[in-house]
Order: sequence, then structure tokens, then C-alpha cells
Amino acid sequence: MADTAAVCPECDGRLRQRGTEIVCEDCGLVSGEDSIDRGPEWRSFEDDDTDRRRTGAPLTRSRHDRGLSTEIGYGSGSDSGYSSRLTGRKRRQIARLRREHNRARISSKVERNQVYGFAEIRRITASLSLPESAREQACALFESAQSEGLFQGRSLEGFAAAAIYATCRTRSIARTTDEIADTARADGDELSVAYDALNRELGLPTGPIDPAEYLPRYASKLEVGTAVEQRARDHVETLLEAGLIGGRNPSGVAAACLYKAAGEREDWPTLTQATAAEVADVAPVTIRSTVVDLRELGSAELVSASSD
Repeated sequence: MADTAAVCPECDGRLRQRGTEIVCEDCGLVSGEDSIDRGPEWRSFEDDDTDRRRTGAPLTRSRHDRGLSTEIGYGSGSDSGYSSRLTGRKRRQIARLRREHNRARISSKVERNQVYGFAEIRRITASLSLPESAREQACALFESAQSEGLFQGRSLEGFAAAAIYATCRTRSIARTTDEIADTARADGDELSVAYDALNRELGLPTGPIDPAEYLPRYASKLEVGTAVEQRARDHVETLLEAGLIGGRNPSGVAAACLYKAAGEREDWPTLTQATAAEVADVAPVTIRSTVVDLRELGSAELVSASSD
């Protein structure tokens, strides 16, 4: 503890440093706090001024060894900052050590499957612009499926894609199976089989998909603006209250609500059924059937209001 030269602004008492706080000895007022760790952010045992190597990346579930693996580097001489240069026999010995070390990093078929599956998950999540937390959860789900022995007779690619889709379902991220299958190395059937196994054996906390989750992305693709999107949300709520969402493709319902909303005012952008269906990857008849239901609900409300 170190004394300070300042005085308390309340009672003119003496201030004293206690841990991370500056406290008045007389009235107990906490006049300041400094909890910043001002120590170095690196760990180095030599060449502190020129070679400030950090302690490495944080742990991650997207690596089979949680990111704790070591590597034998390729640099030598002045390019890598080392004072000695490897030549001749020593260089060949290091090359053999590096090769054997890389082989020893994957010691079993289980780890080999994890390396392949985690790499596929990282590739898909990067392509779909999913958050890092979703990638970590998908890798953990893939590992849980492997621990339960669900891979037998099924493809690793399908389980990697299914883990991502299940993660999107549990985190309310609007992604369809077709979108994931288009990016993955598995087709839609492999994804569906793997997802059914995950949902059945692991008991995933997944519920019905809310069509409103697709509205922001589809509205951005169709360039209809926030006013149309908000009106489409009202249509989604109307369908939910009427119980007409069950059994329908939520992606198609969202596109149909945007189509219906865009045609309600002349100053809003005009959409065609084909354009809305293309964005949602559904048939135009799906758009038409949902719009018909919305019109019938609107007519019923008008009749009810006039009778009152």
C-alpha cells in the first residue's frame, strides 16, 4: 500500500491506496479506482527488446486439440530473428523431426475425423458469415455426436453441415437447409439424415422456426426498405395468431409476407411473386397460397368490424 499526496474532497482527510481503490481513511470515500493490469502482454525468456513473442492464441473448440498444439517452424537465419543458421545435417534432422511431429499430432482415427469435420465446419461458417460463437458451438455439437457413436454409416460432411444447421436453429439464426447444403460438401439428404440423428439422440432444444427471422435478410436482398419489412412483420403476426404457420415453409411465408406488404402502397417498391419466390428458394405457388390466406383473414376482419 502506498500513500498519496491528495486529500479527500469530502472531509479533507488522508487518502490511501488499498488494492485497486483510493480510499479516505476518515470517511471511507472511494475517490478513485484503477484495476488496469499494467504488466506486459507477452512472455519471453530472452531477447525481450527484439523478440516479444506472445503466449499463443486462446483455447478454441474448433480445433481437435483445443489449439494447444505446437509446431516446428520453417524459418532460420536472420529472417526469423534467430542468431544461428541451420545448415546441412542439422537442417535435414529438423525436417525429419518436423515431419514426424506433424504425423504424431493426429494419433487416432477419432482425432482424424475431428480434424476433417472441424475444418469443414470452419469453411462453411466462414462462407455463410456466421459468428465465431456459432462455429464453436457447432464444433462442440459435432464432437458430442462423435462421442455418442452417431457417425457409423453416415457421412462426416453431412454431420458437419447438420451441426451448423442445428446451431442456427438453437441460436435463432435464419439459415435454411438448402443454403447450408449449397455451401457444404454434403447434399440435402445427407444433411437431413444427420440432423434427424442429432435431434433424436441428443435432444436438441429446437422449436418451430419463426418466419420473422428471415425478414431482415430477405428485405435487404429485395431492397424494399424497413417500412415494408415492418408491415410484413404484422402479416407474420396475423398468420401466427390464426394458426396458419404450422406445416408451412417459414422461408416461403416470410417472402410471401414481404410480397403482400410491398403491394399495399403505391410508393413502396413493387415485387413479383417470382422474385419473392427466388429469394426464398420456393415455388411461386407457395407465395400465392400464403397471400390468399392473408387476404381471407383481412376480409374476415372487415366483415367482423362491419357487423360490430
